[in-house]
Amino acid sequence: MAETLIRAELGAAGLSELVSVESAGTGDWHLGKRMDGRAQAELMRRGYDGSAHRARQIGPDWLGQFDLLIAMDASNLRELERMARGRPGMSGRIRLFRSFDPNAPAGAEVPDPYTSGPEAFAEVFDMIQAAARGLVAGLANVLAGSGDG
Repeated sequence: MAETLIRAELGAAGLSELVSVESAGTGDWHLGKRMDGRAQAELMRRGYDGSAHRARQIGPDWLGQFDLLIAMDASNLRELERMARGRPGMSGRIRLFRSFDPNAPAGAEVPDPYTSGPEAFAEVFDMIQAAARGLVAGLANVLAGSGDG
């Protein structure tokens, strides 16, 4: 859901051509599969299409390819930080996703709704959307400042 919502927010802000978005998990248990049907249904219910998504796994080689790596929860954050250990220039480039939501408490995570019902996917959608909006607003500010010469 996060990749879909971030892409939509980037499009609305006119930043789609300037920002690359990739989605991947730290584990390999869903490789190649579509997103959970309940996540897909929640996206569709809200007017978004996540049907193109396929699960991928992040590897250490990704760390140098992206300016920012976003973790949904503390477990994924620790795994990304483990991958980044000893690599120069990684400080501040790995963050929890909800840290971009100005209304989320410090350290807030996006819970995995996988073992829950559809209502949990709706709650997670709201969390992700708020963080995606904050992320894109921040990116817009950074990109606007990068042209100041």
